[in-house]
Amino acid sequence: MVVKHIAIRTDASSQIGTGHFMRCLTLAEALKQHGAQIRFISRELPVYLRDMLAEKGMDFTLLADNAQTSPIDDLAHSAWLGTSQAQDAQDSIQALADKAWDWLIVDHYALDIRWESALRKMAKQIMVIDDIADRQHDCDILLDQNFYADMQTRYSGKVPAHCQLLLGPRYALLREKFRQLREQIKPRTGAVKRIFVFFGGMDADNYTNLAIKALAEIQLEEIQVDVVIGAQHPYRAEIETSCIAHRFICHVQTDKMAELMAAADLAIGAGGTATWERCCLGLPTLTFCTADNQQRQVADAALEGVLYSPEKSGDLNSTIQKHTRSLIENSYLRQFISNKSMQVIDGDGILRDIRKLYSTNVEAIGAAVDVRLAVTDDVLIVWPWRNHETTRRFFFDPTPVSLDMHITWWNRSLFDLQRVLLIGSLSGKEVGVIRYDFMGTQQAKVSIYLNPEMTGRGLGKSLLRTSKEWLLQNYPKINTIVAEVMPKNIASLHVFLAAGFEEQHRVLSWKGN
Repeated sequence: MVVKHIAIRTDASSQIGTGHFMRCLTLAEALKQHGAQIRFISRELPVYLRDMLAEKGMDFTLLADNAQTSPIDDLAHSAWLGTSQAQDAQDSIQALADKAWDWLIVDHYALDIRWESALRKMAKQIMVIDDIADRQHDCDILLDQNFYADMQTRYSGKVPAHCQLLLGPRYALLREKFRQLREQIKPRTGAVKRIFVFFGGMDADNYTNLAIKALAEIQLEEIQVDVVIGAQHPYRAEIETSCIAHRFICHVQTDKMAELMAAADLAIGAGGTATWERCCLGLPTLTFCTADNQQRQVADAALEGVLYSPEKSGDLNSTIQKHTRSLIENSYLRQFISNKSMQVIDGDGILRDIRKLYSTNVEAIGAAVDVRLAVTDDVLIVWPWRNHETTRRFFFDPTPVSLDMHITWWNRSLFDLQRVLLIGSLSGKEVGVIRYDFMGTQQAKVSIYLNPEMTGRGLGKSLLRTSKEWLLQNYPKINTIVAEVMPKNIASLHVFLAAGFEEQHRVLSWKGN
């Protein structure tokens, strides 16, 4: 396997929190398993997180404190950097000067196109992890793992034309344990016997203690409460004392997050990365925004039905009590949220992300196709596929079509509200096209064909699976997908049968002379 040298620029502090660092660490561990050599670069990182990197065999460089020598930039979160972007870029270049880097991964709200462009000479490619879409970037891949109603357009005009966008929870950076546990659990049903409380590793505003007090006043009988905090939580002693007083279990800097979430029936917590961890395990959650940058994420996810986020009415204590009682009493709502959240995320996101980073060595990780909505310019790519003899011989009408006819059909299809055209790609190369025609609100008909250059590689199954995931995420009311395949098209029959389709009937025809 090709060894990748990958640098990661991120910070953690009481102001920033630990979410950016932890999701980068999750990605770094997975990359390390695939042979990558990792170096973290940070200006602010608590000692216990530095120790964590050392324990995991990660290289680490701490940038000097230059806060007094440089002005702060104009970004909304520029204060998080502690210096100017120009100074940070200079320091980062020095920290990377000892070797050639394949990738530079940046996860920092205070860094934008100016910093990234300055670091271009230090790495072959740059990946940005972002959530807030409030600034320009100079990158080759941008990952935003959150669900937004407008996620397909949030970065329009903010990234280069060649940049690959990895958008939505299907690319969420979750540890392998979450994927493993997901295979063992089912959507939540039945009574609430265990509640999980987590508001982030730092939780500077101490939402954790507010939740503990609210739950204690409800006097939950026969319900176990698990409270998780970070080692550097500013109110750690107070929380630990409160948990003992109310017979709750306090877990400090635990490595059993996935297990605790899997065991719980209901959660109370903040937005951020933990949202997708809970969704992956189907854990219905009473969610509160603890930072301004979480508001859109939480609001759009709540509208999608993957979490429960009520408006604060009165003080937070009464809000938590009121809606915790409601969720405990409403098993149907909890089951709905649990089902919906598991539909949105499957836990394989980190593998999809790594395939992008290892695009020159996809076979080492396993081929997986990504899909996107087709656009007008795709017509010239798809037309030769459609007319290729190996493709049309399996069409019900194998007659070649002219380019003009194809353009007319293509443009009409793009604007047809009852049809979706998707393009599948692998490592930046288009591999196939898939079409869904809606038959009412709950049923769709699928058709698929590959780039003739890419046949025989098992990509049809991957394209079908990925496109189906896209369809169910964007059209959740669909519960039936049908396909018509010619009997002689054995390869397609195998693709659909392997994907769980069942043969319902055969259509026989006779054509006279």
